[in-house]
Amino acid sequence: MSQSLNDLIQSSQVPVFVDFWADWCGPCKIVAPAVKQLAQEFTGRMIVVKVNVDQHPAAAAQFQVQGIPALMLFDKGKLAWRTAGALPYQQLKAEVLKVLAG
Repeated sequence: MSQSLNDLIQSSQVPVFVDFWADWCGPCKIVAPAVKQLAQEFTGRMIVVKVNVDQHPAAAAQFQVQGIPALMLFDKGKLAWRTAGALPYQQLKAEVLKVLAG
């Protein structure tokens, strides 16, 4: 998973939004609808990927995930933005729009 995720980040023509989460994580469940809404709103302009840290610990380690949910936005293969914890949809959207505008 970590290699294919890295390949996607490096080769994508559009920004890649990654949500590192786990089933047992309360804040992950809180932010999930906002992440889904981003995926729907930015279809074709951004790729949204959800990575379960319990199933893919190597990916979490590779991207230095310390706490979840860990949200990262990559543009042209580089990390453009990251945060840990649940943020409201409007705040997530604002970060996405900054990257898309750049």
